[in-house]
Amino acid sequence: MLEVRDVVKKFGGLRAVDKCSFTVREGSITGLIGPNGAGKTTLFNLIAGALKPDSGRILLDGEDVTGLPPHELFSKRLLRTFQIAHEFHTLSVRENLMMVPPRQVGESLLGAWFRRGTVQIQEEKTREKAREVMDFLNLDHLAHELAGNLSGGQKKLLELGRTMMVEAKLVILDEVGAGVNQTLKQEIGDHILTMNRERGYTFCMIEHDMDFISRLCDPVIVMAEGKLLAQGTAEEVKANEEVIEAYLGTGAREQIHPNPSLEKGGEVP
Repeated sequence: MLEVRDVVKKFGGLRAVDKCSFTVREGSITGLIGPNGAGKTTLFNLIAGALKPDSGRILLDGEDVTGLPPHELFSKRLLRTFQIAHEFHTLSVRENLMMVPPRQVGESLLGAWFRRGTVQIQEEKTREKAREVMDFLNLDHLAHELAGNLSGGQKKLLELGRTMMVEAKLVILDEVGAGVNQTLKQEIGDHILTMNRERGYTFCMIEHDMDFISRLCDPVIVMAEGKLLAQGTAEEVKANEEVIEAYLGTGAREQIHPNPSLEKGGEVP
């Protein structure tokens, strides 16, 4: 579905992304993890068209989409969500969903004036699609609520819903669980799994919660200092010494390889 080949992005003398190469297979939920400053969000911005790489290539279904702007990638059904939700806060939940589908006749002044019948038919179909999405995500009771009044987790669900309004081919999720309580995070995870397994969505996601990653993702890709450090299943990654050192930290190392001295109040050597 997605192929990243030797992608490089520099900011001055800093290589934020340094010859990264990986693939996202169709039908997978691929996780991308790494410490703060590893280059994960920069890499997502390159894939999503917010930044252009200095070198390397990005392919979507075999087509070279390197450097294409976000609106062109949207037309190819590559969508992203953000760590901080980007809802239209003065519109209702239903309206946030209904404005997503492209090429709506009513967006044109001439279309609104002279093709009112077509506009009405199209809006009814879009409204019905929004109703289905809200029902799927358990947001139907919030249909008329202003999006700005939603909780952080509900806004993340709304962003997920917007990707469903256009039957996205590939969805890249930037910390969809960040700042969300555990109950709602569990619900978000359930929806992602259902979208993947029953509706064929392909996901690539940045996340710091290893339990969340372990539940959803295979494979898991690890970045550190702009480079690809490791790749494998969640269990393989958690057992990788380089990953433990670079990302999970000493505390996680002790959980994976317990130090008997700790049980007796000893210090970590």
